[in-house]
Amino acid sequence: MAEHAETVEKAGFCCLCRSRCGAVFEVSGGRLIKAKPAPDHPTGKALCVKGKAAPEIAHSPERMLHPMRRTTPKTDPDPGWERVSWEEAMRDIAARLGAIREASGAEAVGFGVTTPSGTPISDSIEWIERFIRLFGSPNTVYGTEICNWHKDHAHRFTYGSGILYPDHANADAILLWGFNPSAVWLDQATQIAAARGARIVAVDPRRTGYARRADPWLRVRPGTDGALAMGLAHILIEREAFDAAFIRRWSNGTLLVRTDTGRFLREAEVRGRDGATRLVARRGNGALVFYDPETRCFDADPDTDTDGLALRGTVRIDLAGAGPVACRPAFDLFAEACATYEPAVVAARTSVPEADLMAAAETLIAARRVAYYCWSGVGQHRDATQTDRAIALLMALKGGYDSPGGNVAFTKHPLNPATDFTQFPEGQIEKALGYAERPLGPPSQGWVRAAEIYRAILEGSPYPIRAMVVFGANMAVSQGDTDRAVEAFRALDFHVHCDSVETPTARFADYFLPVNTPWEREALRNGFEVTQEAESLIQLRQPMIPPAGESRSDTEIVFDLATRLGMGQAFFGGDIDKARAWQLEPVGLSLADLRARPEGIRRDLAYRPRKYAESRGEGVTGFATPTGLVEIYSQRLRDHGHAPMPAFPAPADSEAAAYPLLLTTAKSPYYCHSQQRHIASLRRRKPTPTVTLHPDTAEAEGLAPGDRAWVETAHGRIRLAVETDGTLDPGVAVADYGWWQGNEALGLPAHDPFSEEGANYNRLISAGAADPISGSVPHRSTRARVSAERGDGE
Repeated sequence: MAEHAETVEKAGFCCLCRSRCGAVFEVSGGRLIKAKPAPDHPTGKALCVKGKAAPEIAHSPERMLHPMRRTTPKTDPDPGWERVSWEEAMRDIAARLGAIREASGAEAVGFGVTTPSGTPISDSIEWIERFIRLFGSPNTVYGTEICNWHKDHAHRFTYGSGILYPDHANADAILLWGFNPSAVWLDQATQIAAARGARIVAVDPRRTGYARRADPWLRVRPGTDGALAMGLAHILIEREAFDAAFIRRWSNGTLLVRTDTGRFLREAEVRGRDGATRLVARRGNGALVFYDPETRCFDADPDTDTDGLALRGTVRIDLAGAGPVACRPAFDLFAEACATYEPAVVAARTSVPEADLMAAAETLIAARRVAYYCWSGVGQHRDATQTDRAIALLMALKGGYDSPGGNVAFTKHPLNPATDFTQFPEGQIEKALGYAERPLGPPSQGWVRAAEIYRAILEGSPYPIRAMVVFGANMAVSQGDTDRAVEAFRALDFHVHCDSVETPTARFADYFLPVNTPWEREALRNGFEVTQEAESLIQLRQPMIPPAGESRSDTEIVFDLATRLGMGQAFFGGDIDKARAWQLEPVGLSLADLRARPEGIRRDLAYRPRKYAESRGEGVTGFATPTGLVEIYSQRLRDHGHAPMPAFPAPADSEAAAYPLLLTTAKSPYYCHSQQRHIASLRRRKPTPTVTLHPDTAEAEGLAPGDRAWVETAHGRIRLAVETDGTLDPGVAVADYGWWQGNEALGLPAHDPFSEEGANYNRLISAGAADPISGSVPHRSTRARVSAERGDGE
């Protein structure tokens, strides 16, 4: 009898979500047999069920393990895959992409990239982006407008940076807004649990995760978060319970705005000096003070006393040679806008009871230090950008930016970055689909909506997209307009799909390239975000097991393809080790150093609070905004035709009679978006796609838990099983998304994502009505009805 193979433990980290939890993996005989937490790792206190399912994911029989080429027309649901060699596949792919770029421009090739926050693409994302940008295409469907854009990029309209990491450990209160860390960022959930002295305020339509423990929980009606934020800000302003010193010195709230033009008053207009760039504020005694956006200082002195700068009131300022003009401090305009959101108005708009609204306000007022975070629960609406602005400005009132107990910018090691936005060839960004309509949004960074890709494929508008190269993105199930997606993918000249399993989107590909799992490859990680100690750790994750079959990493694929397309010099001659060694040069570490220490190497870093106040040249660092201050009033938005401060007109709700429910959705803690329903240990926890209703709502429709029901919008319908939840608003329905896979081990069927008989949530969503800045569509606030099955769609 053969002896059992020795079991060894290997240090690493999980990359199935943003948490990047430290983990230890048990391996025996070339097989992964167990994943468990690594308590000594800065993010290793716990490991979720997805992370623990690593052996099932790595050894799934549904993985594709060899390069495949299509042999049937794209209208055939069976691709008729035939196995080909890597050499044959890559040679043909490079030749065809190169020919399309030569004939139609790089913009004629679109790319699809899945989220690095919720999938293992995080191992390769920076090299994929380097490839796309140097190839020259400004058209990547990243899903950013329905995922991270608002917290990471729209936040810059206010602070000049994305949301900083919340310092839970030192906070007096923690505000979780459209963000359930238990499902999407386990280490944040762990940190919150350890912050026992902090009060939690949770804003969520569902009482789930930390909303169950929140005091208070604000059960907001989907899509009304902006009004809620403005209402809370109004209470803080009315009570004068905000950090006035921070607002006066570090926001543009004191700068005077001309009421006739809506623009900041400039020194040149007052003194008649040509070319003067300084802006104007005013003291309470009427004296004018001038602010320089270059030095970020008032009256050219970093120590100028700003305590007396006026925040309120209208004043008439004499202009040089032009008479007086009425002006108001930007903060006064913001206070006026907030004042329209009295508690009774907010309660009616949001369905949050006045008592809960006031309790939340009291918590924020009493807390000296407030940490906050918001995510896609805020971002998937028609007014997502202004909603993010409203939340950002509410938190500006607390003055906790880059401050202990607030939100902090930890110091990071200065590795050489593989990618940045300057890598696009000159003039290419302006060709991004949707750039003309949304020049301040994701197209300005080469990120486009799936709807615009579909239009370019099918209508050639504004120019044809002839090819798609997809890295893990399952657009037909993760984006709206599913029928349009099917039509577009069938019409593509050429489609390459890189993934580990065949998804509904991959079935339309001309080539399928098999990607290995994260436990079969190395990955370099510079810091782990959650503390300064965590950011001090550099780790090269080791392969736990050999790659299955002929599968390769996404990084290997792009290095090979880049070399074949003439970009070899930018990809280190195709040598990934040389590329990573170059990245490590600034910290003086080698790959050999990191391979010898698979648990990672710590190089101490120190956190410096309030870096915006540090001296810089003749002034201070300030904020990376047009005024160099926190932008309560955004002239940049105004100049592009948008409201300079958050505004939320009451919706017309013309569909309310036909579709009485507000439909929303949320990420499951058991799956990575549209993946892994084929994993038995995960599927047992959530075997069936469901729609959750208040019991009274279900009863009114003759529905009981377990019944199958139609969920219908003006755009489409699907079938889901009914669940009930007595804490849910009776006017809200919560439906699952991401469903298509069956589970052979459990005998559970697949769901056709392209049929109304299936359970594809995105069949219900249209990209027709979108946020005018970001293009976000209402995945979480669409009008719907839920009804019992009556046959024939009646």
